[in-house]
Amino acid sequence: MQAFHREPDWLTVMADGTVKQLNPFSGTEVWTVAGRGNRPLGVSLPPPVPLDPERHGRHCPFCERRYLETPPEKSRMVRRPDGSWETLYRTTAEELYATTAEFRRVPNLFEILSYQYWHANYGYVLPSRVAARRTAYLQSAAGRAHVLGVARAKLVASGRTPEQLDAMTSDEQVEFASGFFGGGHDVIISRRHFVDGAVDNTQLAGSGTLTPDEHYQLLAFTVESISALFTLNRYARYVVVFQNWLRPAGASFDHLHKQLVAVDERGVQAERAVAQLRANPNVFNEDAVNYAGYKNLVLAENDHAIAFAGFGHRFPSLEIYSKSAECDPWEQSPEELRGMSDLLHAMHAATGVEVPSNEEWHYRPIDVDVAMPWRIVLKWRISTLAGFEGATKIYLNTLDPWAIRDRTVTKLLALRDDGRIAANLRIGSEAECRPNSLRYNAGSR
Repeated sequence: MQAFHREPDWLTVMADGTVKQLNPFSGTEVWTVAGRGNRPLGVSLPPPVPLDPERHGRHCPFCERRYLETPPEKSRMVRRPDGSWETLYRTTAEELYATTAEFRRVPNLFEILSYQYWHANYGYVLPSRVAARRTAYLQSAAGRAHVLGVARAKLVASGRTPEQLDAMTSDEQVEFASGFFGGGHDVIISRRHFVDGAVDNTQLAGSGTLTPDEHYQLLAFTVESISALFTLNRYARYVVVFQNWLRPAGASFDHLHKQLVAVDERGVQAERAVAQLRANPNVFNEDAVNYAGYKNLVLAENDHAIAFAGFGHRFPSLEIYSKSAECDPWEQSPEELRGMSDLLHAMHAATGVEVPSNEEWHYRPIDVDVAMPWRIVLKWRISTLAGFEGATKIYLNTLDPWAIRDRTVTKLLALRDDGRIAANLRIGSEAECRPNSLRYNAGSR
């Protein structure tokens, strides 16, 4: 009789306690050496320095009183006096300070793929409505001054000398800023630099310091922005979504923001996932969520999402999966989005603002015909890769998945007791962990 095929065990505990991990989707190998798992995270905030009241709203170019230092915004979310939320589009330069943006979407000043990239390689030109927006903005004296000011700042940062700037006409400088209106690299910026009422510089405002409702609005705003970028550029095959928190994790400013980058390839991660899904459509249940449940790594869940301590990542990681049958985030219901948001918010709150982190989104590319679940990985950037990793491609983590679980679950329970995260989360042993809880496979095209 032919023997059946068994997949490798993704987690192996050696006799001395060393934990060897293998990521089922990337093939990354990670070891947690015995005796190192109880080490502190190795991060701390700087010594507290009192905040200068005169700098309120002006701590960095992303702050609410420095709107003119970022390119013309595409949209903003505001909170009305009755507590309701509203999205405003195509705010003019004259209207920038008429409302306070809780979240705003602006073009990135230094795009990964610029408007010139899309134009030169694909013949991309601004859609008519975007071209009309650009014309109207530049016909305004305040709008033209805003664009020229930001364009000159970008030219200086790019190495142009004052003499070279003076040799350029204003029209040439404006043309340099075409990507401000039609580019495919956006930044979503939160209002706060520090928490409301902060008195010193250690009280940064991160994802976990938002209320659950504020975080939901941020996530929904981000999902809408993905769809908008696909609509803007028909050559985009994927929109990369990520959040770098604190400078050790790649952030330019210690101010909460996400980035969205339209690209003309699916990316290696997605290509690998597509190949695995064609071989086994249920692989994300079997090798991710089911496996995490069997190994007691589930951190929390609700009716629409589940989170577990990740394995096989270069850095300690928390993974959040949508249970929805709808693979495209922008097609999910508000309740499903809220379920993902509440879990992601809780993971950030449990992580803490002092920990540098990367938030990475993964979902089905728009030109893929197989079902794939939307998932988010939150990575704690608490170690530096060194020679051993480079020489072996085996990565050392100071925390194994069970240590991550224990730290996170303890914090989640305390946060729920304090009313700082969603009350309906089923944490740790409360989670049902039903096999095949991800319903994405029913959403196959």
